[in-house]
Amino acid sequence: MQTLFKIATSAAAVCFSTLVFAQQKYSVSGTVKDKKNGELLIGVTVKVAEDPLISVIANEYGFYSLSLLQGNYTLIVSNPGYADFQHYIKVEDNVKVDIPLAQENERTAKIEEIVISKIKKDKNLTSAQMGTETLSIKSIEKLPVLFGEKDIMKTMQLLPGIKNNGEGKSGFSVRGGAADQNLILLDEAPVYNASHLLGFFSTFNSDALKDASIIKGNSPTQYGGRLSSVMDVKMKDGNNKDYNLNGGIGLISSRLSVEGPLQKEKSSFIVSGRRTYADLFLKGTKDYKDNTLYFYDLNLKANYQINENNRLYLSGYFGRDVLGLGNTFSSDWGNTTTTLRWNSIINSKLFSNTSLIYSNYNYKISLNSNNNTLGLDSKIEDWNLKQDFSWFAGNRHSVRFGLQSIHHTITPSKASGTSVSSFSRNSRYSWENALYLNDDFKATNKLTINYGLRLSSFSILGGDTYNIYKNGILTESKVLKKGDFGKTYVNLEPRITANYRLNEVSSIKGGYSRNTQNLHLLSNSGSGNPTDQWIGSSYTVKPEIADQISFGYSRNFRNNNYEFNAEIYYKSMKNQIDFKNGAQITFDTAADVESELLFGKGRAYGLELIAKKKSGKLTGWISYTLSKTERKIDGINNNEWYNARVDKTHDLSIVATYDLNEKWSFSGLFLYSTGNAVTFPTGKYELNGQTVFQYSSRNADRMPAYHRMDLNATYVPNSTKRFRGSWSFGIYNIYGRENAYTITFEDNPNNPGTTRAVQTSLFRWVPNITYNFKF
Repeated sequence: MQTLFKIATSAAAVCFSTLVFAQQKYSVSGTVKDKKNGELLIGVTVKVAEDPLISVIANEYGFYSLSLLQGNYTLIVSNPGYADFQHYIKVEDNVKVDIPLAQENERTAKIEEIVISKIKKDKNLTSAQMGTETLSIKSIEKLPVLFGEKDIMKTMQLLPGIKNNGEGKSGFSVRGGAADQNLILLDEAPVYNASHLLGFFSTFNSDALKDASIIKGNSPTQYGGRLSSVMDVKMKDGNNKDYNLNGGIGLISSRLSVEGPLQKEKSSFIVSGRRTYADLFLKGTKDYKDNTLYFYDLNLKANYQINENNRLYLSGYFGRDVLGLGNTFSSDWGNTTTTLRWNSIINSKLFSNTSLIYSNYNYKISLNSNNNTLGLDSKIEDWNLKQDFSWFAGNRHSVRFGLQSIHHTITPSKASGTSVSSFSRNSRYSWENALYLNDDFKATNKLTINYGLRLSSFSILGGDTYNIYKNGILTESKVLKKGDFGKTYVNLEPRITANYRLNEVSSIKGGYSRNTQNLHLLSNSGSGNPTDQWIGSSYTVKPEIADQISFGYSRNFRNNNYEFNAEIYYKSMKNQIDFKNGAQITFDTAADVESELLFGKGRAYGLELIAKKKSGKLTGWISYTLSKTERKIDGINNNEWYNARVDKTHDLSIVATYDLNEKWSFSGLFLYSTGNAVTFPTGKYELNGQTVFQYSSRNADRMPAYHRMDLNATYVPNSTKRFRGSWSFGIYNIYGRENAYTITFEDNPNNPGTTRAVQTSLFRWVPNITYNFKF
């Protein structure tokens, strides 16, 4: 009996050890790169052919990780714009597999890289993330744009739920949010004014960019600080295999980029610059030769691979606008950002990114007239430390967690000169912190859930006097000495989205998110000016809070070549800010702008539709948004709901590109939107010989509807192995619609007892010719 027990025990131990060994999982991890230039690729899908339930998405640094049992597998790798292929691996231990993807026009077929022709591109049906749009730089190259400058921000405004702020403007609103409620990041650094020339260009030179995505409110918890959206823009790393020079010459601007290896396949750099030269044309005129009007920007980035698991990046952006009218007026404003980043593969499942980030936005204005001088300047400066971890816990869990700490310095608008009562303004300091945890969980083969929690705090730091107002009336003042901590606001921000796959061609989604915002932009302009003033939360100004719920439906057709997405949303907002009626925003009173503010709540709701054709000679999309955005603030509009300035009922975009042959392609777009909500006068009276207009309900009127059509043609002549050129010809606003930029009111000179409206329109027809080259 004892002998039989020993035999049975031994057999059980052998079976158990065999079972444990058989069930042991190993990690297959690595990075995904562009085969031609070594650029790390973002958002690549890596699947396992033997088990379709096993798939991961490479993070924004190109890293992926799978957990597999011992055996033989086929990795299937796909990414838009790149040739899909499969890679055979034998798993007996943890293995590192770096994947080089070839662009579609450079497809190769080797033994270890076999092209797959029928991989389903159904990411919209499988991802739990809602309200997310990603654009590659290639996808915007042929679209018609203002002055011939391809612009990622202008293209984003052609998508549902994202509305432009006016003719030619780069500012935008998302799902009823103001322009300042969008977090705009360039290599993780916040950009506080993302426009040039009063908004007609964005700060983003597309030649220097790799990828751009926008998330409309339902962002993962690693993002925070804004209510409405996150626009995450990544710069190119630089070609680490060969030197390239590319650029373009247009009618009013030119650009040039240089990239190449510092040490082949180990380090690289890119330098990209752009400048307008409208001021050079002014020099040749008699009346405007002393005027200046130009902008420039410079993007720089370098990276160095320390070893196979560690890499350093250093990137920077420097941009400036200069506007001057002889010796009487000058204005310049600009951004500076710098990001120092350390990527580390800690092990086959854990990836670390550590970033030190600097951002500065400032403007200066001077005015000289009749021996009177006026100066105005302001600044917002950030130092930001960010530690982020990506943990591929298993094939069902992709976890993000980390922390962020930002020190803000805000110098509010300061005026000085002979024409105003000069005042001194102290810089205000604050400290913003956050902890976050996020999990992308594949619960079943049909259900994917992305959920997480963000804990944010905002502390007022000493160095200034803070007045406390209630309904615009001063009630108390607090003096904070340097080094002191004032009030601290703490908020929990839960977020969850889920995707359920109904069948092979359709899915439904739902989500809830809470976002908070502690930096606020005070603007008395519908279009946004460089002199708009940033302020932080204080004793009077509370953090803005938004709760959003959304539901969506996605369906693909004809082997995923056609795609349809629909989303509905409702967003409730607290602590919204607006100016009180008759607010005096002048230099003499600007020392305490908080006395002119009122606070209340807001709501936004709508329907977003987009249909895409993704392959073939003819590609493009149709997007439509039906929405409503309102505010309710005591002291405004008799304490009743009123239209927000960004409210537009209808917004329609039609975008198409047609590739005729290898040399010619054509594109066009048509836009239609309801006019912005504005306040027009309802009456007038005369006081001391001056006409004074009277106004009633806030934003109760509308600008005229906006619509236009643009066309573009691209011609690619014969190219050599080393040189490629192209010509772009386009017409902006081809049928000459005179869209209203502003409408002002004045006494009718033919009948002074009546009033006439005067419309200003900026562009009727704008032709452009641009020559692009690369070698």
